[in-house]
Amino acid sequence: MTDIVISGANGRMGKMIYSCISEREDCRVVGGIDIFTESYADFPIVSKPSELTVKPDVIIDFSNPALLDDLLSYSLTTGIPVVFATTGYSDEQISKIKAAAEQVPVFFSWNMSMGINLLVELSKKAAAFLGDQFDIEIIEKHHNQKLDAPSGTALMLANGINETFNNEKQYVYDRHSQRRKREKKEIGIHAVRGGTIVGEHEIIFAGKDEVITLSHSAASRTVFAVGSINAAVFIKGKPAGMYDMSDVLREI
Repeated sequence: MTDIVISGANGRMGKMIYSCISEREDCRVVGGIDIFTESYADFPIVSKPSELTVKPDVIIDFSNPALLDDLLSYSLTTGIPVVFATTGYSDEQISKIKAAAEQVPVFFSWNMSMGINLLVELSKKAAAFLGDQFDIEIIEKHHNQKLDAPSGTALMLANGINETFNNEKQYVYDRHSQRRKREKKEIGIHAVRGGTIVGEHEIIFAGKDEVITLSHSAASRTVFAVGSINAAVFIKGKPAGMYDMSDVLREI
């Protein structure tokens, strides 16, 4: 049994994670962290990690980048692993997460969907096979309430592809101010915001007289909740280090 604390417990994702955990037998929620401390189930919710009265096996964080320092401090003090599923981290914050992973187990992924992480692996294989003969463009679509653009998932896809080119590719986010031909070393990344789109990601490999498209569409946020729970169960008892969904996929 994995005892889990949900950071962002009163948010939309926090409540969805609780709902999904309630249907499982391998884990349970023992506490929550949220600026709004009103409880809706049989576990207490506190405003910051240091106020927790229970010691969980893992914390799942679906809150806000502003809480990162408090979560890292608590994790480093107690040795409790954290699954970071929040998006919008700065480069400085990502560096802090990587530094913490040298002392405690840390699970970090821009996207908790198993399907998206499979898409990453497929896109890397496609890029390695097609090489520089095909231009690569990434299109991501999300709801009109999403704050960051491009999405962390789009960057995760781009970074995975770029690894196959020894990180020689350059990311181009907007072309409206550029009056020049597309260069071979570019990966175009485009963001669409509208309505209630949960999340759609498309990778276009455009070559001479043919186009190959890899895509993933999330019908609901449940896929992200389930992925984060699988990550929490996976990381329990692991040694210090940085883990991601590729580690989970290898164990399936």
